Amino acid sequence: MAKRKETALRTLTVALALCIVCSVVVSAAAVILKPAQVTNRNLDMKTNILAAAGMLEPGATADDIEHEFQRFEVKLVDLKTGEYVDPASVQAKDAMSYDQRRAAADPALSEKLNSSNDPAGIKRQADVAKVFVLEKDGELQRVVLPIHGYGLWSTLYGFVSLKGDANTIEGLGFYSHAETPGLGGEVDNPKWKSQWPDKKVYGEDKSEPMIQLVKGGVDASAPNSEHKVDALSGATLTSRGVQHLVNFWMGERGFAPYLNKLREGEV
Repeated sequence: MAKRKETALRTLTVALALCIVCSVVVSAAAVILKPAQVTNRNLDMKTNILAAAGMLEPGATADDIEHEFQRFEVKLVDLKTGEYVDPASVQAKDAMSYDQRRAAADPALSEKLNSSNDPAGIKRQADVAKVFVLEKDGELQRVVLPIHGYGLWSTLYGFVSLKGDANTIEGLGFYSHAETPGLGGEVDNPKWKSQWPDKKVYGEDKSEPMIQLVKGGVDASAPNSEHKVDALSGATLTSRGVQHLVNFWMGERGFAPYLNKLREGEV
């Protein structure tokens, strides 16, 4: 009996030692790999920004992407005022390191939305957003804005790029979602994304965003066709979600105050 107890004790000791060793290895790996993970995450973000802006060349290397991204200035915008803010005001060391998703989860840095003012279904909205501005000789060339909202099964995260008039779309793309492959997942289809360039967000008075996703195809000769994009075939709710999220972020609760100031040269 004593021998059995000793064997059981040894077994438990070995198991405990193995758990400790594995924990140390996993923790060490996480610490060692974190810089590479951050680098890869930033590279992926920059790739998606350049893709939305129509500036991602086929076969571009990591160095190419980094070099092209350097043309952008990263800034933080107070969504209510449309003014640029200091990163320190949102507990960030610089604009690039600001995490808008994390800020949206912090009651001190965000606002809770309700059904009447949340058509995008995001529930909470950060007070400050990160934007990517490209200027040349003092003239605005592009501004890339982060957007997100709920589709059918998931929250879609992406970027929309506007040309120098802060109204004409350069491109749109989503880098994270879980929509149905072959249906809502067609938001990733290059053919569908190719419809977005040169569409207009606002009408002549720049008062309200007017983007619509329509079934059956867009008739280029129809009124307001410059605001319309073909809906995703067989994905009504995802299409509706994309329409809602784009118009939400281009509206008064989103980037409209900032874009108005940008067009007037006030920021």
